[in-house]
Amino acid sequence: MAGIQLAEVFGTIFYTFLGFGLLVICWLVIERITPFSLRREIEEDHNIAIAVMMAALFLSLSIIIAAVILS
Repeated sequence: MAGIQLAEVFGTIFYTFLGFGLLVICWLVIERITPFSLRREIEEDHNIAIAVMMAALFLSLSIIIAAVILS
């Protein structure tokens, strides 16, 4: 860990968990406001369209969360 300060490591770990927590909260909110179970649609019914939509949504949320954390 030459040249890396301990505060930077802790900051990275903290912001990683913060971003992951925000993504989990977003998943729970989306799951709650949709009239059907997203988990059932993706896992049991193999609805590829919803899976692709959720993947795109999480990628865009990840970019937004990273931009907010880094600014």
